Amino acid sequence: MTTQPPPVDHELVQAAAHVARTRCRGDNHTMAAAARARDGRIVTAVNAYHFTGGPCAELVLIGTAAAQGAYELDTIVAVGDRERGVVPPCGRCRQVLLDYFPTLKVIVGEGDRIRTVLITDLLPETYSWADHQLDTE
Repeated sequence: MTTQPPPVDHELVQAAAHVARTRCRGDNHTMAAAARARDGRIVTAVNAYHFTGGPCAELVLIGTAAAQGAYELDTIVAVGDRERGVVPPCGRCRQVLLDYFPTLKVIVGEGDRIRTVLITDLLPETYSWADHQLDTE
């Protein structure tokens, strides 16, 4: 039996692309992210690049979502400025997203080949922070 992949949330991709196009300016903000909360809301954010590192758009989005009371995210996508399209999360973001939202769906791919995958598919055989915490009882 073949399992169908989750459908692509095109509204989410369009929301991230809009933010990338209208809010990403210069070298400090080059990526936008959009996530759909479990209640249906769309939350957006941009990265905050700095030569010391700075958080990616996906990590800024986690804080932005929490500030808006959206603690459960269903799907996320990142889009680059200058019409670069969908960009997959980096390794650090994959780990953080998995730790915060282990059932999260992530939109990846290019052009007409974008698709939705589970965060666990992007980070197989992963370290799960919650699995390695000592019980305090």
